[in-house]
Amino acid sequence: MADWVTYSLLAILFWGFVGLFQKLGASRISADSLLVWLMVGFLLTLPYLLATGNVFSLSSRDIFIGVLGGITNGLGSWFLFAALENGAKASVAIPLTALYPLLTILLAVMFLAEKLTRLQWVGIGLAIIAGVLISYDTAAIAASDGQ
Repeated sequence: MADWVTYSLLAILFWGFVGLFQKLGASRISADSLLVWLMVGFLLTLPYLLATGNVFSLSSRDIFIGVLGGITNGLGSWFLFAALENGAKASVAIPLTALYPLLTILLAVMFLAEKLTRLQWVGIGLAIIAGVLISYDTAAIAASDGQ
């Protein structure tokens, strides 16, 4: 098995647990506090990354791009935590926010001139349909109809 497949499967495994931990945290503490403790978790991996990576020979442009990625990741996490804190079901909010690659795809097409096949566009359409279906809550609709 190729290394990238192994890494991808491990990412799925860990991110699968992340959603559970995020909902458990958001049910007990504020989105702000949860984001702080998430960052502490990131910091705990820092010694390993500094020891094994080549992080000190990066250009200022690469560092800037990395920092922008960190800021947008932190803000995205905070908004997810706020959604969970404000009553979102983990089984809906987390898969829905996991559709963020749709925006990445559009940005890659617009700014990186990447081309997609017809089948990939069909996949994007299906992902959008999946997002609509997963966020459709018949109980909430039934409750609002009864008012």
